[in-house]
Amino acid sequence: MAQLPPITVSTLDLARLEALLEKQPESDAVTRLENELDRANVVAPTEVPEDIVTMNSTITFTMADGKETFTKTLCYPRDMDNSNNKISVLAPIGAALLGLSVGQTIEWPAPNGKTLQVSISAVDYQPERAGDYQS
Repeated sequence: MAQLPPITVSTLDLARLEALLEKQPESDAVTRLENELDRANVVAPTEVPEDIVTMNSTITFTMADGKETFTKTLCYPRDMDNSNNKISVLAPIGAALLGLSVGQTIEWPAPNGKTLQVSISAVDYQPERAGDYQS
């Protein structure tokens, strides 16, 4: 697997995610998210660059082949619904997207044993950019 790109996470997201992880049973998804948080550059919510994927951000991304583009919101498991426009941060792709910036690409293990390559095209909505720190 290629070297992981640098990521940025807000102190608020970090605290909320650590609280979430404390309540989760041990699993590959939990370990992956913990590893991502351990390597993150942590900044105050007001210091998060506008092009960073944070919790509750709506993002546009493409898969490696460039044939499929998706627009989804990165959310906490409690906020998942059947709308198919959200990704849980505990899903492998959700943990991979957290903290990336526009233009970055990451390779991430897929549940089927293959590797996914995902590229961030846009951060369409970011709570920090909008001044929304309640989510």
